Amino acid sequence: MNEPLGLYVMAAMYILAGAMHFFKPKMYMRIMPRYLPNHKTLVYLSGIAEISFGIGLCIPTLKAVSIYGIIVMLAVFLLVHFYMLSSKKASAGIPKWILILRLPLQLFLMYWAYMYL
Repeated sequence: MNEPLGLYVMAAMYILAGAMHFFKPKMYMRIMPRYLPNHKTLVYLSGIAEISFGIGLCIPTLKAVSIYGIIVMLAVFLLVHFYMLSSKKASAGIPKWILILRLPLQLFLMYWAYMYL
């Protein structure tokens, strides 16, 4: 447990976020781009990925792989963020200013993960 507290905060955040994919899958399916197939499957797979990467951050031999996985996952999730900006229906009722703020937040989350390599 020599890692910085921020790494464990990040791990908890991804584990919790991933678990939410199983507790509230409809919330995530609403924001999935129409051009992606099998929304329910993708929601569950992304939840599994978030939980796995979060756990991996706490295991020294898996930390680097998990960090790279998080960065790639967040880059893929940018597609969803841009899709939500594409129309009022795609926004799922979230105000446009929040959707715009999510873009730099996503980049910050990528950088935050990268800092622990």
